[in-house]
Amino acid sequence: MTEEGKKFLFDVLRAIERIEMFSAETPNFVAFSQDLKTQSAVERQLVIIGEAMNGLLRIHPEIQVPDARQIVGLRHRLVHAYDSLGNAIVWAIVQRHIPALQATVMALLNRIDNPALP
Repeated sequence: MTEEGKKFLFDVLRAIERIEMFSAETPNFVAFSQDLKTQSAVERQLVIIGEAMNGLLRIHPEIQVPDARQIVGLRHRLVHAYDSLGNAIVWAIVQRHIPALQATVMALLNRIDNPALP
């Protein structure tokens, strides 16, 4: 993998860490829906994840990240059709999909650093 590809993966991880940090004191959807700063911060990091994933797919189409196209599509919705995406969807993505994405990206980086691993 190129250095640029690794940078995109690290950008995804950094954005995930920020989502975790920003939402750490937001215990549930009700709290999230009432916290405009956290909503904005999380949405910004989701945009960064989508942009990084788009860049990664552009230069390394062989990389297998589950739902990579949906991640890019979410970025497009957040940027271009923000009014069609409710807080419930954003909260569900953060709760259900971000942990799996984090594990996938960490495993990819681990395989890059340790090519002998499966």
